[in-house]
Amino acid sequence: QVHVVESGGGSVQAGGSLRLSCAASGSDFAGTAMGWYRQAPGKQRELVARITSGGGTNYADSVKGRFTISRDNGKNTVSLQMKSLKPEDTAVYYCKLEYWGMDYWGKGTLVTVSS
Repeated sequence: QVHVVESGGGSVQAGGSLRLSCAASGSDFAGTAMGWYRQAPGKQRELVARITSGGGTNYADSVKGRFTISRDNGKNTVSLQMKSLKPEDTAVYYCKLEYWGMDYWGKGTLVTVSS
């Protein structure tokens, strides 16, 4: 059974940094794509960053230059380094694993950025 678990959320002041981590278990996910999404109150869930099995990345325009996604295939983990955080980055951040045509989501971790 596939499990996806996020960690690393918290509260930070604007301009600060946080690092989110996501661990997947239940199989070998080296050949999969993984990504981070976020959902702010009253808004739809949106893509933040995604990384393919080969290390290719794409980012939402709003986070380019501030966020960096990376993965460790040996550990089945993906991380999101967030810098220069803004109040508008406040959201629940979700990790998604794309595996054999299925999407597996974690329960999310809350990031709160105060001005």
